[in-house]
Amino acid sequence: MSDTVLEASGLSVVHRTPAGDVTALADATLELRRGEFTVLIGPSGAGKTTLLHVLGGIQHPTTGRVSVGGVDLAEAGESEVDRIRRDEIGYVFQSFGLIGALSAQENVELPLRIQGADPAERTRVVAHLLERVGLAAHAAQRPGELSGGQQQRVGIARALAGRPTVLLADEPTGQLDSHTAEAMIELIGSIAHDEGVAVLLSTHDPSIVDRADRVLEIHDGVLRHRG
Repeated sequence: MSDTVLEASGLSVVHRTPAGDVTALADATLELRRGEFTVLIGPSGAGKTTLLHVLGGIQHPTTGRVSVGGVDLAEAGESEVDRIRRDEIGYVFQSFGLIGALSAQENVELPLRIQGADPAERTRVVAHLLERVGLAAHAAQRPGELSGGQQQRVGIARALAGRPTVLLADEPTGQLDSHTAEAMIELIGSIAHDEGVAVLLSTHDPSIVDRADRVLEIHDGVLRHRG
């Protein structure tokens, strides 16, 4: 079985404006492999979020194709794309994206409810994931009762709940202090290696590069692969 779980080729995103076309992404090609921690580095506004949105099926490219598990998102029906986004791709947001009225346990459990997992399985998976991210003792707390680092750990656990093959993390350390950010990168890297997940993490922090198995760099929408 191939280790490649996501392939993208010739991706471009062009925004039409009254002042002319604005290219957010230009002819990007890449692949993500099982168990590999890949870092996407570039300054703010370089196109990192646009690329992750296209890879995650959140945004349609102007040109190019994305294939996840051998399924071309452009050719798949709406229900199949929804399935891939639900079952194959986990997404971690910089702003955490948690539901404030739900506890940490309930936030992590939500994708499993959507998948229709049985209650016993939900309980087992949620307990395992909260233990994995070091928050077993905080399961009953709501996001507002947790620190930024703890909230991001809940976000990671929630992204992993559906057992995705790909984890996309959009500047997950952007709102964290340096010590917490370092612990977060260590956690995400270990998830890639221990769980066999293909991880792509975007950042503008060059210090994270040393933790990566592979580094991609983007400037003005142009993606380059570092040797």
